[in-house]
Amino acid sequence: MWESESELVGGRDYGNGVLGSSKHGVKTDGFELRGQSWYVATDIPSDFLVQIGDVSFHLHKSGKMNRIIYESHNADLNKIAFDDVPGGPEAFELAAKFCYGIAVDLTAANISGLRCAAEYLEMTEDLEEGNLIFKTEAFLSYVVLSSWRDSIIVLKSCEKLSPWAENLQIVRRCSESIAWKACANPKGIKWAYTGKPPKVSSPKWNEMKDSSPSRGQQVPPDWWFEDVTILRIDHFVRVITAIKVKGMRFELIGAAIMQYATKWLPGLIKDGVGTGMGDEGSNCGNGGSSASSSSGTWKGGLHMILAGTKDEPPTVQAKDQRMIIESLISIIPPQKDSVSCSFLLRLLRMANMLKVAPALVTELEKRVGMQFEQATLADLLIPSYNKSETLYDVDLVQRLLEHFLVQEQTDSSSPSRQSFPEKHLYDGTQRGNGPNAKMRVARLVDSYLTEVSRDRNLSLTKFQVLAEALPESARTCDDGLYRAIDSYLKAHPTLSEHERKRLCRVMDCQKLSIDACLHAAQNERLPLRIVVQVLFSEQVKISNAIANNTLKEAGESQYQPMISNRKTLLEGTPQSFQEGWTAAKKDINTLKFELESMKAKYIELQNDMEILQRQFEKMSKQKQTSAWTSGWKKLSKLTKMTNIETHDIGSQLPTASDQTRKTPRRWRNSIS
Repeated sequence: MWESESELVGGRDYGNGVLGSSKHGVKTDGFELRGQSWYVATDIPSDFLVQIGDVSFHLHKSGKMNRIIYESHNADLNKIAFDDVPGGPEAFELAAKFCYGIAVDLTAANISGLRCAAEYLEMTEDLEEGNLIFKTEAFLSYVVLSSWRDSIIVLKSCEKLSPWAENLQIVRRCSESIAWKACANPKGIKWAYTGKPPKVSSPKWNEMKDSSPSRGQQVPPDWWFEDVTILRIDHFVRVITAIKVKGMRFELIGAAIMQYATKWLPGLIKDGVGTGMGDEGSNCGNGGSSASSSSGTWKGGLHMILAGTKDEPPTVQAKDQRMIIESLISIIPPQKDSVSCSFLLRLLRMANMLKVAPALVTELEKRVGMQFEQATLADLLIPSYNKSETLYDVDLVQRLLEHFLVQEQTDSSSPSRQSFPEKHLYDGTQRGNGPNAKMRVARLVDSYLTEVSRDRNLSLTKFQVLAEALPESARTCDDGLYRAIDSYLKAHPTLSEHERKRLCRVMDCQKLSIDACLHAAQNERLPLRIVVQVLFSEQVKISNAIANNTLKEAGESQYQPMISNRKTLLEGTPQSFQEGWTAAKKDINTLKFELESMKAKYIELQNDMEILQRQFEKMSKQKQTSAWTSGWKKLSKLTKMTNIETHDIGSQLPTASDQTRKTPRRWRNSIS
């Protein structure tokens, strides 16, 4: 811990850190420790034993002891046990020394425990003027609260003194003092502070105590972050609440909250660096085990994921982390961009994992929806912790998208927010409003669908609902959506024809690029109808491109007479301009060559289209014809063939008139 600024003074009155009282009737040279027992170094034997935990004090009857004996109605009482003395044996030892007139050094480390012990022992002004309560209060007010370091140390030491420190207003006064100093102008700061830790982490926190500002050094706005983040979560909330009341910028408050979460929630950050607390102990009394992981594989988060999947009661560490998350959610400033979207999503991941209160989770989801366009795919891949069939929590992303659309609709309908597009930027994060934000979200959703579509347990309905959640204007190109559909078809080969058509219905074939159209035309997983639509839309695009090209060529032919004038102008221009013109000519020739190749591709696609149309017509005709009609058609063909054959045979044989002309007719004679 820090050395208190009051530790360097001694031998003076109580205001400088030394207490003394000579009004006890027993003169002593000090206390002696024998094993686990304290004895007063005096000629008069002790007649009263006070037991506090494992430590015993052999004292004389006086003050509080006499009152206890009187209230017990037992004059022979010579032993008592105090198990609930605030501050423990250490604070009681200092109070006992004060009673015997031994000088007591007051420091920021022991003042809070001694003040609570004095209140417990009822060492008021009624018994003696200038008693221990009065002197400890004076030291707190005039020494501790005027010092930045001492206020932090005293507030840290109050963690073991609940509820005495709260009832005596020590926590409130220290929080107010810290808030006032944190909100001070950095140019006027003269006291020492810890500041940001160096790149090479120090093994002990108190080795960084000498970072006092020099004359030429400028104090950064976040100078107070590192000192405040050592506090326990309830005291940190008190300090942040007091800082909010003082009017500090919400970006700095959000940055302090993120730094606190990074230090105390080891599963929150991916690289796991900087989560250890060293010698400060644990946030909630469980040692430094919660931050023992320091490798770069997110071991803390993985451990918590495995612990959260079992139907076992939550551990003490899980309860402490849940309390930290719930407290942090409640103090995040309401303004947009006060914390990053990535931080909110990682906090949401841990909140779902640790089963935080549903109302706070809903509030956190709304906060994510306010700045959903800043999210990344890695942060959106949140596992499903509620025993769902899917690997990732698709319903959660659906809710986040709905919150985003509601927020966008609210922003567009409110005229006061339309004039607030570029204010309050922090860490280079740009606010995305209007169509640009929707386009970024559309690309993000398409990438997310591509990733989760590999899950065979993902239902077609969930995929379709998430894909159709955004309006049509959000996507200018459907290549990402086509990639997701193709990935879903690969992972679900057993889909029926109707289901495949229903899946492809979410895609607009006219918004596909040329590469996507070429891939779709050869994709056997797509329904035939979709392939025909893709080819037709591509044909329309190429026809429009050729029409535009002919218009451009016609426009260029009108300006042919002006070429000579351009050449004369170019001759008088510098060499650099001429080189630029030649480069432009090369680009034009390259574009013409690409256009010719595009025409050739168009002709090939047109031929393929005609072939497909013929095949389609044949297939449709075969389906439409029945066996009865085909039988009649065969009979009609046979009759036609017989008529043709008889006609040919008749043309080859001589006619009856020719026979009568050539040979006389022979009459057969009847026998009868």
